[in-house]
Amino acid sequence: MSLEIERKFLVENEDYKKESYQKKLVKQGYLNSDKNRTVRVRIADDKGFITIKGKSNTTGTTRFEWEKEIDIIEAEQLLLLCEPSVIDKTRFYVKSDNHVYEVDEFYGDNNGLIVAEIELTSENEEFKKPSWLGKEVTGNINYYNSSLSKNPFKNW
Repeated sequence: MSLEIERKFLVENEDYKKESYQKKLVKQGYLNSDKNRTVRVRIADDKGFITIKGKSNTTGTTRFEWEKEIDIIEAEQLLLLCEPSVIDKTRFYVKSDNHVYEVDEFYGDNNGLIVAEIELTSENEEFKKPSWLGKEVTGNINYYNSSLSKNPFKNW
C-alpha cells in the first residue's frame, strides 16, 4: 500500500514562476469522486495516468494513493467517460531545499485559483515555506481537485 502525505497551501503571488524549473499542462477528470475514494484520469503533457486515492485521515494530510502510467490514447478515451467538468491547469515544479512544491494554476471554471502542494515523508516533517506561500488549506475538501470539478472556484 502506498501512502501520500501532503500539505496544501494557497499561493499569494506569482513569484513561484521565476523559481520553477519545469511546468506541465494537465487535464484531469474523475471516473469516481466519492468521498471515500476517487478514481482519476490525468493527461500531463504527453503522458496518461490513472490514479486511485482513498479517504484522507482526520488531518487531511495522509491517504492511500495508487498510480499507474497508461497509454495516452487510453487516457484520452477514459476522459470521455469521466464525470462532468474536467479540470485544466498548469503545474509548476519548484525546488525548495529537499522538497518540491507542485503549484497548480487553474483555468476554466477554476480560473484565478492557485494552489501549492508539498509531499512529505511524515506528517510532522519540517519544510521551508517560500515567501509566495499563503494560507494553509490542508484538509479543506473545497480545494481537492475532485471537489473543484463538482463545485468550481467561480461558484464560491
